[in-house]
Amino acid sequence: MTPTFRIVFRPVPETKTGRNRIHLDLTTTSLDDQHESVSRLVESGARHIDIGQSPDEPHVVLADPESNEFCVIEPENSFLAGCGRVGALSCDGSRQVGYFWSNALGWPLVWDQDEETAIRAPDGTGPFITWGGGPPAPKIGKNRLHLDIAPTEHVDQHVEVDRLVSLGRRKSTSARAPSAG
Repeated sequence: MTPTFRIVFRPVPETKTGRNRIHLDLTTTSLDDQHESVSRLVESGARHIDIGQSPDEPHVVLADPESNEFCVIEPENSFLAGCGRVGALSCDGSRQVGYFWSNALGWPLVWDQDEETAIRAPDGTGPFITWGGGPPAPKIGKNRLHLDIAPTEHVDQHVEVDRLVSLGRRKSTSARAPSAG
């Protein structure tokens, strides 16, 4: 039986030095919902940022009060339809990284095309975790945000670390669980 995992976000104390390699994609149900969501988020402390998107992009790129990027996705986005408000945890990385995490989590690939991969929980609910879409941004310093996995069932952590290492993951020198960052 494949262990179940929860996704945990843990910031690191280092100063941000470049674009995050992980960000959230929030979905919307209509253009009004997208506009209202952006307005509400800006009122809450988010700000518009330019990461190289073209002016005609249908999604809106924002940064939270700590400058962590996220996107508010247009309602016509059929890829994220049915995911709920958090449509995707989008990660820089190659399709091989997507294959690794598919094996590590036991989540099926739901997209594997044009150097992009996506996985989703086996029951087909919740957000996607995606990789690809161009060459990964250069890694500058330690990632402020990274993906930790934590077994939620009674799984021996040492056995799980050995399993992940057998899939190609290197052991971290920190005391944290293995991460994708």
